[in-house]
Amino acid sequence: MLKRTFADRRVLLSLAAALAVNVAVYYIGRFLSAGMVHRCLETGADRAIPILSWTIFFYWGGFVFWIVNYALSIRLEEGRRGRFLAAHILGELVCFLFFVLLPTTMNRPEVTGRGPGAMLLKLTFLLDEPDNLFPSIHCFASWLCWIGVRGEKGVPAWYRALSLGLALAVCVSTLTVKQHVLADALAGILLAELSYLAAGLAPRLRNRASSGEREKARSEEKVG
Repeated sequence: MLKRTFADRRVLLSLAAALAVNVAVYYIGRFLSAGMVHRCLETGADRAIPILSWTIFFYWGGFVFWIVNYALSIRLEEGRRGRFLAAHILGELVCFLFFVLLPTTMNRPEVTGRGPGAMLLKLTFLLDEPDNLFPSIHCFASWLCWIGVRGEKGVPAWYRALSLGLALAVCVSTLTVKQHVLADALAGILLAELSYLAAGLAPRLRNRASSGEREKARSEEKVG
């Protein structure tokens, strides 16, 4: 159930915190891995994927998608909101470890054409170095956006379906604009699922431990 408006201060602070974690992971990871050997995970399957410059609009549109769906997910009831944010932080920390311990890179093709898509893709290549690739934060965040609203009855069914479509479109675009390889994209999706699963298990384990302690205390009182 949705509890807060987009203008709620806690929603804005949570969004700012999520952005801060993302920026820190990306740029600190890049700084620490500078000068290290970067592996290329590109395969024959990746080389067979054509470059589609027009899909760069899905790639950049992912940033808008993140803002909207993160805000929606943060507006959920306390437990679900906490789980979503914990999954985001956990996933970003895993990305950071890979960026530093297993830095990767990839070969980028020459962009031809003069259309808007080609021009934006050339600008993207100019601004964004081919590093911090595995796992793909683009795919991780986009898939987490879908996880955050799927099964949530307070979000219209049409928008939940749209979110799945957008998440898939963004993930595919990372491959067709040659910002990532298949291993990066699949790892990002899997990381989102595992992070959300882990974030959901932690409170249950704490509750189980607390219940055990209460039962133990009652037993000791009875014995006493």
